[in-house]
Amino acid sequence: MKLHSMLSDGMVLQRNIHAPIWGRAESGEEIKISFLGKKYSTSADAAGQWRIVLEKLKPGGPHEMRISSGQEELIIRDILIGDVWVLGGQSNMELPVRRTLDLLAEEVASINLPLIRQFAVPQTYNFHAPQQELSGGRWIAATPEEVLNFSAAGFFCAQELFDQYQVPIGLVQTAVGGTPIEAWMSEATLRDVGGYEADLEQCKDEGYIQETMRRDEERNSQWYSQLNDTDLGLQEGWFHNSYDSSTADWGEIEVPGSWAGSRLAPVRGTVWLRKEIDVPASMLEGEVMLKLGTIIDADDTYINGICIGNTGYMYPPRRYSVPKGLLKPGRNTIVVRVISSHNTGSFVPDMPYKLIGSGEELDLRGVWQYRIGTSTEELAPSTFFQYKPSGVFNSMIAPLREFPVKGILWYQGESNSGRPAGYRGLFAALVRDWRRNWGDGDLPFIYVQLANFGEADDTQVNWAELREEQRRSLEVPRTAMAVTIDVGEYNDLHPQDKKTVGQRLALCARKLAYGEEQLVHSGPMFKGVEHRGNTLVLHFDHIGSGLVVRGGGGKLHGFAVCGPDGRFCPAQAVISGDTVIVRHEEISQPVHARYAWANNPAGVNLYNREGLPASPFSTSGLDPR
Repeated sequence: MKLHSMLSDGMVLQRNIHAPIWGRAESGEEIKISFLGKKYSTSADAAGQWRIVLEKLKPGGPHEMRISSGQEELIIRDILIGDVWVLGGQSNMELPVRRTLDLLAEEVASINLPLIRQFAVPQTYNFHAPQQELSGGRWIAATPEEVLNFSAAGFFCAQELFDQYQVPIGLVQTAVGGTPIEAWMSEATLRDVGGYEADLEQCKDEGYIQETMRRDEERNSQWYSQLNDTDLGLQEGWFHNSYDSSTADWGEIEVPGSWAGSRLAPVRGTVWLRKEIDVPASMLEGEVMLKLGTIIDADDTYINGICIGNTGYMYPPRRYSVPKGLLKPGRNTIVVRVISSHNTGSFVPDMPYKLIGSGEELDLRGVWQYRIGTSTEELAPSTFFQYKPSGVFNSMIAPLREFPVKGILWYQGESNSGRPAGYRGLFAALVRDWRRNWGDGDLPFIYVQLANFGEADDTQVNWAELREEQRRSLEVPRTAMAVTIDVGEYNDLHPQDKKTVGQRLALCARKLAYGEEQLVHSGPMFKGVEHRGNTLVLHFDHIGSGLVVRGGGGKLHGFAVCGPDGRFCPAQAVISGDTVIVRHEEISQPVHARYAWANNPAGVNLYNREGLPASPFSTSGLDPR
């Protein structure tokens, strides 16, 4: 007898419904279930499949369930009954609580909420058909030992919902970093959308997949072998504490900073950096951590000749625990071997570069020594099949169809920002797909609008265009959107403030899924535009108890208007009751307005009194009132 892997110790079953329990056994075998004082039975069909539907479940737990077939008995322990939410999308939903500790360490340290659980669906793909089974996975509880492994956005949303309703919360994490939206859609839906036929057919060829993976692995292995074999730093031991860098050709470089515009800009290979520091004995009484911001692309980091950590790609923050006894009072040496495989190297600015111990800090910013270890050709990118159309839908979403859920929390879009046009249609198709998968046409679907990202003076607007596609996706019934234009980080694709994201997701959930009709769950949403001579009057929904300016010296920022020539100019904007009036003194016939129309719009500050930010928007393409 075998059960679906989600039907296991620590699971959370959806409350107030007839939840199914299902599995496989010998054909014709009688299956018996004992749960909450009730007894159920059925027989496995000719294919060995069986399914039993429980009576409506009231929230609570922990409970125990006994399932028997002949002489065999399975016991599922520590079962909770509450609300189950699916966490979908890419890396910002997958991002674990441990990656938020620069911002939220004190708060996370006190978390002990065992009635919040998470099941991480194994990250696999299948291009042949929707699957019925998962390849593994287990439920974990939000205890001090496990909470760091939770999705951060998911956990902080669950914490809000648990505080509000005092019922157990289950999170089913299905997010995979880097995935575009089409990876999460069924083949049938993608064929209806059109444009994905070649990829769908190609990925059905297992020979093609295996050969591509073999070539990628071989190419990567050869590249790193050549890198290591030709790296003078490894040959001469530049990382050793005894190495004397004064006898060789070492230059000086400022950390943090990018290598763009310097002699290091074209280097694809390794660059070694060294810094000597004086460490007071008082820092060494407890745990010591080295924070090195983030490094592009990869690094091996040494202290006093010992490698204390390495990271293989550009996004994770470098946070390395220093083994006790490695640092000595007085002079110590830090060496970082930076590997640039694809991109121009960088120690990303405006991040922490410090040694921390016993409440003291040593600032590591400033002049470091550097020397090129080796220079080689750029490493060609690998093929990531989890990004291909329908693969993760088949293996990670389809197998969840029998497991009832309260709703969906979705954080995705970064990987579609290079081609934002049409995202709205893809999103609507995805929502239909997932609702069909769970057999619930009204399943609440709550999603995060992309945060601010990039330089403040960035002239690129592809993220703004994607946000507009997301805003207009609210046309899909039973959806809600959490605006995060104020919680991003210009220098990090993965902003750490997932607590605010989770709180705003929870507000949407309370309104959409829990029926708190009077709750203000959203910031101002553009509704329509009215033309009045040389001004545009902008109307909004979700104004709550009123529109307000947050900061900015009391002036609204981030609005622009254009005339018939389509050229947008920064506009004067003022709040007038429930509207915003915008104008530009040199544009006598304004046609369209925009708000927060940049990848990282500087100083945007329209909110409602409830403290929720207005969504970016453009009036282009909408009929005037």
